[in-house]
Amino acid sequence: MKTGNVAQIIGETPLIKIESLSKLTGQNIFGKAEFLNPGGSIKDRTALGIIQEAEAKGLLKPGSTIVEGTAGNTGIGLSLLASQFGYKSLIVMPNNQSAEKYTILKALGAELLTVPPCPFSDQNHFYHTARRISEERSDTFWANQFENLSNFRIHYETTGKEIYEQLQGRVDAFISSAGTGGSLAGISRYLKEKNPHTHIQLADPFGSGLHEYLKSGKFLSQGSSMTEGIGIMRLTANFKEAVIDDSVQITDQDMISMLYHLASQDGLLVGTSAALNVCAAAQFAKKQTKKGMNIVTILCDGAMRYQNKVFNKDFLESQKIKLP
Repeated sequence: MKTGNVAQIIGETPLIKIESLSKLTGQNIFGKAEFLNPGGSIKDRTALGIIQEAEAKGLLKPGSTIVEGTAGNTGIGLSLLASQFGYKSLIVMPNNQSAEKYTILKALGAELLTVPPCPFSDQNHFYHTARRISEERSDTFWANQFENLSNFRIHYETTGKEIYEQLQGRVDAFISSAGTGGSLAGISRYLKEKNPHTHIQLADPFGSGLHEYLKSGKFLSQGSSMTEGIGIMRLTANFKEAVIDDSVQITDQDMISMLYHLASQDGLLVGTSAALNVCAAAQFAKKQTKKGMNIVTILCDGAMRYQNKVFNKDFLESQKIKLP
């Protein structure tokens, strides 16, 4: 087990075998427990990679303000590390994310700015707002997690390597959603380099255009999703690095059903993106004729970060989702 300060204990998370689904499918389904990082999500790795590379390039100096536009988890990771490394953080978020994320960011001392959700083409989008603030203010560093390839590299160097070693190289399939594309790109690239036969599948929520892009080369979407931080309608520099064999779309109803299943049957309280990932992994597992495969996905964060939504009957009903 790792010891050290907050930055030093990021990563080396366990692989949890999801027993209920493994027995049901005849496969070995594993979830990489990224919710056990100190900031509670896989984005702690992204934040650490971005900060370390920026320091190495001389882009961050004591007292600098790290600026980022985010659905929340990368902002939490950056804010968690900022004070430890002698920086400040300014986080720009859409105003429709889970209330728990705003509370955590304020507790971490971040300067928080929320903006109405809007299409990426709108200059008021959280991404453009963060970029503009970083350009207008002195002594700032724009993390730019979507286009900054330090995101991809940290997952190649750590997350992908860990998964491979934890299963002694026997990774038959890796399945995950994408937001910036950094984790999917880094992990898929590492696993494919080790074994070109490892199957890589994107799990995409409705409302995202990545599934259709992989199928037809066009960014088209239908429907919407209550998931946060995954799905996108453009091609990022990080996603370009991903090596993907196939993709699947998962409905919010199936995602919530899986979220409750994991809680009641496996004692796993996971967030919406993690539940979507596991749902896709289980669907893939059921379709395979070969049994005993090792199928890995990412448990991105925990359910308690979304409890006012996923455990709120009125909210779920407003989204036309039936409780299991």
